Amino acid sequence: MRTDLLRKTVLTVAGVAATAGGIAGPAIAAHATPAEKAAQAAVRADRKPAGERELDVRYQAQPNFYYCGPAATRNALSVQGKNIDVDAMAKEMGTTEDGTNSINDITPVLNKETGKDVYKSVEIRDSKADDRQTDTLRADIVRTVDNGKAVVANIAGTATDTDGTTHSFEGGHYISIVGYHDNGHTVTIADSANPDQASYQMSIDNLADWIATRGYSATS
Repeated sequence: MRTDLLRKTVLTVAGVAATAGGIAGPAIAAHATPAEKAAQAAVRADRKPAGERELDVRYQAQPNFYYCGPAATRNALSVQGKNIDVDAMAKEMGTTEDGTNSINDITPVLNKETGKDVYKSVEIRDSKADDRQTDTLRADIVRTVDNGKAVVANIAGTATDTDGTTHSFEGGHYISIVGYHDNGHTVTIADSANPDQASYQMSIDNLADWIATRGYSATS
C-alpha cells in the first residue's frame, strides 16, 4: 500500500511474451537448403536459455493508493488471460483505505479464479529471510512461473532492483512476480504503484528480505 498519492489514470501495456527454457537446436548441415536453414534459425530464435522465463502481463496501474492488493492480484491473474475487476476483488479481500490486511486475503481470491487449492500462502515471519526461506521462495517462484502463473507478494520497507533503483513502501505494498532469470536468482516484478516503474528486476535475496515479516502466494 502506498502512502503517497498515486496517479489515477489506469495504464494498460502489453507484457513480454511467455518463453520457456529450451535446449540448443541441431547444427545446420552443410547440405541444408536455404529454406531448411531459415526454419532452423527461426526455431533457435524462439528459444530462451534454460533457467529463465517471463509471462505475458496485461498490466494495469492501481487506481488509488490503497488498491495495491487487488491490483497486484489482477495483474497476476492477467498472465492466465483473466481480466478481473479490481473493485470486485477489493470487496472479496476486505480492502479498505487501510489496504488489504495480509497475503491470506489474497490467496482465496487467486484460488477462486484459478482452481481449488492451486495457490498457497507462505509466510516469512523473521525480520530478515534466512537461506532456507530464500531458497524456498526461489523454488516457489520458478515452479509457479513454469506453471504459467504469477506469484503475489506482500512486501514492506525499501529494496533495490538490479538497476540500482530503490523502491520504498514503508507502510506495506503488494506486487506480482511474473518471471525469473538465472534459475530464479533474479526475478521480474510487475508493480502497480507507478506506471513509470511498471516492471523491474530484483535479486531473489533482496526480494526475500523485502517480503520478510509478511508473505507471498505461490502455486502448491
